[in-house]
Amino acid sequence: MFEALGNKLQDILDRVGRESKLTDTQVKAAMREIRMALLEADVNFTVAKDFVARVSEKAVGQDVLGSLNAGQTIVKMVHDELIETLGGKAAQPTLKTEGNVWFMVGLQGAGKTTSTGKLAAHYKAKGRRVLLVAADTQRPAARDQLEVLAKQVGVPVLKVADGETPQQTRARLEAHLKEDFRDLVIVDTAGRLQIDAALMDQLADLQSELQPSETLLVVDAMTGQEALNVAQTFDARVHLSGLIITKMDGDARGGAALSARSVTGKPIYFSGTSEKLTGLEPFYPDRVAGRILGMGDMLGLIERAQQADLKAMEVKKPGDFDLEDLLVQLRQIRKMGPLGDLLKLIPGMSRALPEGFNVDEAQIQRIDAMISSMTLKERRNPKIIDGKRRKRIAAGSGHTVQDINRILKMHEQMKDMMKMLGRMSGPGGKGPGKGGLPPKMPPMPRNLKR
Repeated sequence: MFEALGNKLQDILDRVGRESKLTDTQVKAAMREIRMALLEADVNFTVAKDFVARVSEKAVGQDVLGSLNAGQTIVKMVHDELIETLGGKAAQPTLKTEGNVWFMVGLQGAGKTTSTGKLAAHYKAKGRRVLLVAADTQRPAARDQLEVLAKQVGVPVLKVADGETPQQTRARLEAHLKEDFRDLVIVDTAGRLQIDAALMDQLADLQSELQPSETLLVVDAMTGQEALNVAQTFDARVHLSGLIITKMDGDARGGAALSARSVTGKPIYFSGTSEKLTGLEPFYPDRVAGRILGMGDMLGLIERAQQADLKAMEVKKPGDFDLEDLLVQLRQIRKMGPLGDLLKLIPGMSRALPEGFNVDEAQIQRIDAMISSMTLKERRNPKIIDGKRRKRIAAGSGHTVQDINRILKMHEQMKDMMKMLGRMSGPGGKGPGKGGLPPKMPPMPRNLKR
């Protein structure tokens, strides 16, 4: 979502990094381009104007700090202001030991019910006893959808009946909690295709009865500035405590997410990053700002590794890296999410990758299938894979013998590269800058470059 904006901002900041001092003319020219980049990304006009004004005020006539050049100074200023615009410090919903009732509101199609299921999965993993309440009294399909999600997560669900009053819902909820104690109740309320008085009246009545500790608005990032108008309308009637922005993995302009905190005054608690129940991440303004400016997000990468419960591979000599090790590593990395997304979390990688670069996830699955069709003995000792074995492996995985040959060649090249790196980093090894030459990457087989 932020890729186009990030590329433009990085290009602008790269160009101002050649001077030891920032002049008024240089700053004005750079800020004009930054303002245009923000507006093209659908950032609210007032937010973009104030953002540029604050950076300009700090930058005019400022000397280079320490060893930083002008470009790095501007980067730091823009980075700091981006963090403030996105909300400053990260915020999360307040959780007490018991009596937590969260109210989920939003328009139909924004991802409210799915986000409710994601929240249940997120907090169940943290040890909370979650109960979901399907409180849409007019759409049975919405209640059924939440019931399906609840089964997937492994939490109970309380479904309201058609036409049930808020008083009846509260009484049923209290009776349920007496029989089965739950310390977090998440209420999925009714959604509409557009805001209307009837919807707001229903929400206000149910909120008055249940007295939620948090009221979370789910907004669709792909709706642009209209999402902010929706947020303001909801806040005026049901007093929001925070936002969840969905579809952040889309390719729409990210202006709504950048403007949300400044326009509504409400913190962004979570962002939806996929349709999966695990596709919900706490919103960290500093990390999002880092991704936009190409600084990566190493903390996010580490957290993904922890959530995937990656196991450390047995330390071996570089020359002992076999196909079984390659298969284990591929599967562990895939647990962390799409490889293309992971690459962008590495600092500097988003700029290093060519424009339009895309990882072919299907190719990784094909490699998995080919290696899985080998016996353990073959994976441990690929040298025994002769022509007859290659035909069997190709037939078993649905590929050609040529594909098997390419995988075996790629594995040998990886082993050679690991041996080279091992010699350079080992005792007495000559690394780059110490008389040694940087390792040369072996060429990847032609149709694996995708």
